[in-house]
Amino acid sequence: MKRLEIKNNLSPNFIGNWNLENKELCKEIIDFFENNSDLHIKGTTGGGVDESIKKSTDITIKPENLKDEKYKVFNKYFENLYQCFTDYKEQYDFLKTFVKKIHIGPFNIQKYLPGGHFGRLHAERTDMAHIHRIFAWMTYLNDVDDGGTEFKYQKIITPAKKGLTLIWPTDFTHTHSGQISDTHEKYIITGWFNFK
Repeated sequence: MKRLEIKNNLSPNFIGNWNLENKELCKEIIDFFENNSDLHIKGTTGGGVDESIKKSTDITIKPENLKDEKYKVFNKYFENLYQCFTDYKEQYDFLKTFVKKIHIGPFNIQKYLPGGHFGRLHAERTDMAHIHRIFAWMTYLNDVDDGGTEFKYQKIITPAKKGLTLIWPTDFTHTHSGQISDTHEKYIITGWFNFK
């Protein structure tokens, strides 16, 4: 794991960035997705399935699944993600005063075909059902030249580079949308750090 910096004149932007050095791990997660088509569902948002908002194919994985040998790749992934989160807390000391224990609930692997999207601006904590979310996290699993994420108020577009891992606050301050690629498939793994 190597920390990266995304800076502009609005820094600090509170978007943590790391490069996972183990690119094979990204491939293993994509392989899991492709080899488990029985787990595929249409991408959903808080309002359910609406392809005008989000058009993807997802696999949702629950924490209890991770005890099964079939899901062992995700235990390796979370070892890497935990290192990123530990480094994130080092960058913002105040977090250590109240983020003592965190929980990762269900999380998603998502595949966007060319033209697929989560194109609507959104934040990750906009109602009482999601009040427990503290930070969102995401790792791009493949390279997509035109498929990054745009953070509206930070005026930042993160590139979709294999292994690039992001952590950011869930509130409206980090309203964002996915850029639509009309030329490439895009795979991500994403979820939330929650209050325990």
